[in-house]
Amino acid sequence: MIVAGVMSGTSADGINVAIVRLRGRRFRTRLELLAHEEYAFPAPVRRTILSFMNAKVPVADLARLNFLLGELYAESVIRTTEKHKIDISLIGCHGQTLYHQGEAAPYLGRKISCTWQTGEGAVLAQHTRVPVVSDFRPADMAAGGKGAPLVPFLDYILYRHYRRGRIVQNIGGIANLTAIPSAARPENVVAFDTGPGNMVIDAVVERLFQKSFDRDGRIAARGRVLERVVDEVLSRPFFRRKPPKTAGREEFGREFVSDFVRSCGKVAKEDVVATATAITAESIAYSVRNLLPGMKAITPKHRRLPFREIIVSGGGAKNVTLMNMLAELLAGLKIARTDDHGMPSDAKEAAAFALLAYETWFRLPGNIPSATGAVHPAILGKISFP
Repeated sequence: MIVAGVMSGTSADGINVAIVRLRGRRFRTRLELLAHEEYAFPAPVRRTILSFMNAKVPVADLARLNFLLGELYAESVIRTTEKHKIDISLIGCHGQTLYHQGEAAPYLGRKISCTWQTGEGAVLAQHTRVPVVSDFRPADMAAGGKGAPLVPFLDYILYRHYRRGRIVQNIGGIANLTAIPSAARPENVVAFDTGPGNMVIDAVVERLFQKSFDRDGRIAARGRVLERVVDEVLSRPFFRRKPPKTAGREEFGREFVSDFVRSCGKVAKEDVVATATAITAESIAYSVRNLLPGMKAITPKHRRLPFREIIVSGGGAKNVTLMNMLAELLAGLKIARTDDHGMPSDAKEAAAFALLAYETWFRLPGNIPSATGAVHPAILGKISFP
């Protein structure tokens, strides 16, 4: 079956489309990437999405954005299929996260956890004339999970190894890891959000340099890391919390960025970007060292670690300064990119939601409870027909 996956992440920088051929079922599925493309959001759309996150917005505007994104996703899929001359049978669309609250909190006399990914699946289905699976996260949360991370299903299929434990680290807007022990069964997989990925870096660069991101980490490379600020941020409860755990703009959005910039004080702007980059690198390293069993003693000479390799994907994999920081902090681990294993880092998350849609189409669960905290496997998403 040929399936298109559609992803727009917490950075809201654009739409990724991956087209994959899938064979088999569950954890024996074989996946072949056929094509992938990326389309930037029009500037007014990106500004609107970012302004709507964790904000009081008129319901009418939320409804309009929901339908508009459905149209933009459809245009992206159509452009990709026409460019590569591929016919698809199904679409998996993650949608655009506006709010994610993985931990239950009091609301009107109940304790509620919730999530919201916008982008109308029915609109996408009608424009493409293909069935669409969308809104993946609520089913996991209804089963007691945190609704994230869901990509570990793909990570397990692509990267499990019978003799070598691997850590798969995605650095998108939020950074998250999947730890797959050697010869692991799905229930042995550990996955969680490690903290901010590109989200804080991008916001700081936009605020201080009027650029959407720090290309190749060039601005950070010119700066000096303020270790005091890094230590203050990493002392926050989120980073010490044991998995499963998830994060989003609720933890690392505009309020966090304002506090962070203020805490840096009157220093060179490059220093602020370098410090934001270091927070991402150090929070990942902390998670690997302190939240994965047997990893405290990472040294270049240590040969008995349960995980010996970290495979990086997402936009952060292109940030040379960030990757250099990770290599220094995690000396002793082999660091690679998903590109080195045949999956372009830009395509991976979109491919994951193509895979999850495929599982849903055959009424099979797509979550890994040990990763999300759900009490049982759940069939994810809602299906819209053209």
